[in-house]
Amino acid sequence: MASVWAYFRFDPRAAGTGDRAIYCAIIAFGAMLWWVSQTHPALLPFWAPWDFSPPVYLATTLVPFWFFRGLHLTPASERPAIWRRAAFLLGVAATYAVLQTRFEYWSQHMFFLNRIQHVVMHHLGPFLMALGCAGSMIGRGMPPGLRRVAESGFVAAAMRVLQQPLVAAVLFVGVFYFWLIPTVHFRAMIDARLYAVMNWTMVLDGILFWSLVLDPRPRPPARVSYGVRAALALGVMFPQIALGAVITFSATDLYPYYDLCGRLFSSVSALNDQHIGGIVIWIPPAMMSVIAVLLVINALRLHEEGGMEVSDDAAALAKLASSWTGR
Repeated sequence: MASVWAYFRFDPRAAGTGDRAIYCAIIAFGAMLWWVSQTHPALLPFWAPWDFSPPVYLATTLVPFWFFRGLHLTPASERPAIWRRAAFLLGVAATYAVLQTRFEYWSQHMFFLNRIQHVVMHHLGPFLMALGCAGSMIGRGMPPGLRRVAESGFVAAAMRVLQQPLVAAVLFVGVFYFWLIPTVHFRAMIDARLYAVMNWTMVLDGILFWSLVLDPRPRPPARVSYGVRAALALGVMFPQIALGAVITFSATDLYPYYDLCGRLFSSVSALNDQHIGGIVIWIPPAMMSVIAVLLVINALRLHEEGGMEVSDDAAALAKLASSWTGR
């Protein structure tokens, strides 16, 4: 216990022991949550996993741990601003909330709640994580072997392809559209493996896209210019508005799965549920695109004024991001 306390007091001599203790604690706590969720689910509080997923649990515990560890290993002058750290942690928490709490159960029984879940997974959560500019900190906090994999040439080449502007935009809109094809959506909701694939593709694609758009640095070292970033944010807005409008004004129940499994609110009809879901697809993503454009314009303004947040975190981003993102 003393070694763990020393680690949190940033004693480098205890870092190795502290790391092992924290990894063991994460695994032990996860094992306990899994056991309780399997044997006594009614005892779990709202925030505990409804359907425990080891990959989601590990992602939402290890990544914040690596982030904090990376912060501790980084000089104070190179750390992201406090508001960026808060945004990153809020994004991780929001993603956990829609994937592991009882909200996940609700989202499987109402279409509009399922749409809120996907907007958080694909838009809000990744948006906040991208605002955190946490990649370099996570990289510093990772175990050396895993960091070498993350910084390998293969990963860097894959990132260059996936974050090529046209590819990024098509994937961002395409993934959102694909899982809303009625037959695909029905299959994903009844197949646990496909359901997991759907959720992971939504989160990972959102992170790839928003980290490209919300990079506050000029090009280079950023992958694309401010103008391209603004165009990407606006470009993906209109297809999502169109999809939301089609679903909102549809007179046919496109997603019968929710009638078959039983709706959470029996007073909400299938069409009303679908129409509300269409509005969720229509309005919040469009608003986030507008916010992204404003953030890009502000980053351009700061750069042209010669500041670009130098007082807090731009220097850190410029120094660290090239090693982590390959840019």
